[in-house]
Amino acid sequence: MKAGAWWQWKRAIGWRLVALFLLLAVAISAVFLLGLQRALMGGWQGYARPMLTDYADRLTAEIGSPPSRARAEDIVARLPITVHIEGPRLQYDSHPRRRWAEHFEDDDEERFSLTRRTADGHLIRFGLAEPDRPDRPRRWGWVTLALLLALTAAAYALVRRWLKPLDDIGAGAERYGQGDFSRPIAVRRDDELGDLAGRINRMADGLHGMLDAKRALLLAISHELRSPLTRARLNAELLPEGPEQQAVVRDLAVMRDLVTDLLESERLAGGHVVLQAEPTDLAALVREQLAAQPGNPPVALALETGLPQLHLDRVRIRLLLRNLVDNALRHGAGGPPPQVSLHRDADHLLLTVRDHGPGVSPEHLAHLAEAFYRPDSARTRAAGGVGLGLHLCQLVAQAHGGTLSVQNAQPGLAARVRLPITSKAA
Repeated sequence: MKAGAWWQWKRAIGWRLVALFLLLAVAISAVFLLGLQRALMGGWQGYARPMLTDYADRLTAEIGSPPSRARAEDIVARLPITVHIEGPRLQYDSHPRRRWAEHFEDDDEERFSLTRRTADGHLIRFGLAEPDRPDRPRRWGWVTLALLLALTAAAYALVRRWLKPLDDIGAGAERYGQGDFSRPIAVRRDDELGDLAGRINRMADGLHGMLDAKRALLLAISHELRSPLTRARLNAELLPEGPEQQAVVRDLAVMRDLVTDLLESERLAGGHVVLQAEPTDLAALVREQLAAQPGNPPVALALETGLPQLHLDRVRIRLLLRNLVDNALRHGAGGPPPQVSLHRDADHLLLTVRDHGPGVSPEHLAHLAEAFYRPDSARTRAAGGVGLGLHLCQLVAQAHGGTLSVQNAQPGLAARVRLPITSKAA
């Protein structure tokens, strides 16, 4: 059994419950048999031994003294017992192959009262005869084992049926965690697990409502900010030229980009947008975006040729490229120009944008794509940006069925976008 399968089996509640039932059944059976054995042993002295002793005396008297072979054979014929006679006149064994009585010691013979001596010196031993079908006990043993296995399988199937709602609850919780509230958890039974599924659905409805209200408020504020920002920019451009006027125009441009990124991130995160996807040569789109980058900054390109076209939303992929390149230029620390590479990786295209700056501490890497997250070191407000660029890039990659990952490149930071070759429009 593989390690992963063993771990899943070990964590499965159904198997653990079945194992608990089996252990409980074994423990109950052991306690019952032990108690029954002690009870029978306690009653043996008072009940069974006197009757067995009297019965052995009667059989000995029936055989006679000296012992009669014919009478011994008659007893063996009508009763399921064995008779073994040793003495000066008669040597008789009803079951020569058994010879079990010879294994009794004197203490055993006296205790069980199955041995008698006649007046003429013959020793008579009595025992239980083997069944006519010696294979029957073995067969019943296999039948019992098969029944136990069948009962175990039935118990597991029943437990799995009882716990089936947990699969739906787990899948629903995973959907809710990914922000998909379109399909509630199915409530299949009217029991505790059904009540749990219903409570989780009500909790998800509340969370969905709060998220929608938050998004609606953010979208409304962002829309309302656009007009005063536009007017402020026009008024700033009418001011006398100088460092102060340029600073105001630059800050207003940052605010405009922030509002744009906020609107776009909420559309992508809230499912309010449908991608306008079309067959696109990603390598050509990278060249177009770099050519349109303000200031025509130096960027090293390593684009593989002959790559297949993808179904992409060109506007949003250009936004992703702009943010990644701006981020690399901003944090390059005056070193070599950023590198943009594109190549095929199995059934994906891998787009990598790398700078040669100081990078970030490992504890910050997992949080760089979170909205408004800014590490204390290397990426400060003095360097520009508000912490939405990588978050927006992640949303664009996810909207196309891809992923975004950020890793230290030693030196620098590398942002990698994996886009599936079979990507289709949403």
